[in-house]
Amino acid sequence: MSWTDDRVETLKRMWGEGQSASQIAKELGGVTRNAVIGKVHRLGLSNRATAGTAAKAEPKAKAAPKAEPKAKAAPKPAPEMKTEAAAPPKSNLPARKQIIPAGQPLPPQPSANEISPEALAKVNEVEKKAKKISLMELTERTCKWPVGDPATEDFWFCGLPVKQGKPYCEAHVGVAFQPMSSRRDRRR
Repeated sequence: MSWTDDRVETLKRMWGEGQSASQIAKELGGVTRNAVIGKVHRLGLSNRATAGTAAKAEPKAKAAPKAEPKAKAAPKPAPEMKTEAAAPPKSNLPARKQIIPAGQPLPPQPSANEISPEALAKVNEVEKKAKKISLMELTERTCKWPVGDPATEDFWFCGLPVKQGKPYCEAHVGVAFQPMSSRRDRRR
């Protein structure tokens, strides 16, 4: 299917009449509604909501000159200036201070009684040697185990080399991926 002049004229006419893209596609045949939408955008046809509003605005403007005083009262440059004046003090604050908690609880972390004492001791030793990297420094080869509260300055990620196929280093894999049976046994 190609967009002949006749088909483009039909498209323009039907679009102007407010027909949907699906209706236009059905009328033209051999074209999808997405193709119709794409052609409408390529042709630069205005959005019908604005086209309909513009068409309705002309008769109202001729019939009622009341629209002009309202248009003059609508622009209010003073509030924009106040907003701009208020913006620089906000930008001077550190990014951490601008974070607003979403009120969502943190994801459940394994409690001390769910972690084997060996794994816990290993994690404590590893965290002393951790690289303590930020979110922006994480790569596919660095341990992504979070340490601390994300809302504080003391928050960091482990950063040690990851275990093959896992997102964490060997010590943190021992904490994160435990067999179900051993976790059940420790709860009792």
